[in-house]
Amino acid sequence: MSVLRKYTFIAPVSLSIALLATSCNQNKISQCQRLTKVVNEGTSLIDQNKGRQVITSLQLSKDLEFVTKSIRELNLTDPKLKEFQSGFVNVFDNLSKAIAKAAKALGAAKNAQASTSGREQIQKARAEIDSALTTAATTVGKKSDALVKDLNNYCSRPE
Repeated sequence: MSVLRKYTFIAPVSLSIALLATSCNQNKISQCQRLTKVVNEGTSLIDQNKGRQVITSLQLSKDLEFVTKSIRELNLTDPKLKEFQSGFVNVFDNLSKAIAKAAKALGAAKNAQASTSGREQIQKARAEIDSALTTAATTVGKKSDALVKDLNNYCSRPE
């Protein structure tokens, strides 16, 4: 009878440990999926609105602010995923600010008068647009690409 009691105790404990390990793994998987989903939504917004007009660019900036907020509010418990979360918050925040700056400059260029000062205003606006978007493309774009690659590698690893 003593042996039977040991097995009755060992079997449920072993099963509990196995379920706990599986649920932790599922937890990582579900957190990866949630983070990836929001990041993909933000990336999709950018792809859909490339080269649009001022109003669209301003709306894109606001939409990216919302994506930033959504990423920030994800309830992630995995420490590594929290690092990725922080990185993506930074990426989308910087993109939102760069697009807003470029949109405002584009708006200023569209409102410029047909005069010498108007041409100067247009040149200044073009420089601001180029600066904002070039900075976003080089620094934020590279960081985003690296984060996506690292996130995919981390999330595809079995634990």
